[in-house]
Amino acid sequence: MAFELPELPYAKDALGEHMSAETLDYHHGKHHKAYVDKTNGMVSGHDHDLSGASLVEVIRHAHNKGEKGLFNNSAQIWNHSFFWQCLAPAGSTSPSGALKERIDADFGGHEAMLEALQTESANHFASGWGWLILNNGKLEVTSLHDADTPVVHGMTPLLTLDVWEHAYYIDYRNARPDYLKSVLNNIINWDFVAQNLDGNGISRADQNA
Repeated sequence: MAFELPELPYAKDALGEHMSAETLDYHHGKHHKAYVDKTNGMVSGHDHDLSGASLVEVIRHAHNKGEKGLFNNSAQIWNHSFFWQCLAPAGSTSPSGALKERIDADFGGHEAMLEALQTESANHFASGWGWLILNNGKLEVTSLHDADTPVVHGMTPLLTLDVWEHAYYIDYRNARPDYLKSVLNNIINWDFVAQNLDGNGISRADQNA
């Protein structure tokens, strides 16, 4: 079964000045779609029978076999599908419950965590992703290059920020820190982040899993 481009969980103009409809039109409708189309083409012509494999299975197969083209495109499907769900039109004001307790314990508070995530993502060299993850029982901030993903590193992803230029250049030009600040302070879906911590997140990133 071919992989499909997931619908956005909100209208393209729902994120307002923080992420424009034009950005989403290109980022979701063209970049994300291209990863889906290229992955489907590679899977259909693959020497191994990957036709019934889930997206995560394809990603891990490509990673383990060193198939860079397939890994880059399939991992980018997953990362982007996860990213869209990390955003919400009005956001959810701040972490609460068990998520807040873990953030307080591991970072010393919400603002400290946001600063760490923004700094890590802003200083990440070239293309990639900033992540809030659960790793060995502790919340951590990290970044991964290009299409790399926690799916192949035994990490539990809670929140991601796309720091490829196509994620922000239309709205912010080269001002990556401004993009990160705007997104982190206004349109993060903290309810989704909390669900990922609880293991109850229903993520379309795991389509066909």
